[in-house]
Amino acid sequence: MEIAIIAAVITAVALVLVCLLFLMLRYMYRHKGTYHTNEAKGTEFAESADAALQCDPALQDAGDNSKKEYFI
Repeated sequence: MEIAIIAAVITAVALVLVCLLFLMLRYMYRHKGTYHTNEAKGTEFAESADAALQCDPALQDAGDNSKKEYFI
């Protein structure tokens, strides 16, 4: 009788571990290589950094163009 209880507990633990492994692998497969950036759209083909920044609508109201600052 005790052997049946021990076997059932071991089987239940093994089943839970297999399910967790399956869920973890599924999550890793679905999210492989996905990332989000906050770069402006359409600036990858700009001639220079100045041209890319001038086309960015978020920065057009930032002030005059005489003073340039770059943050790296």
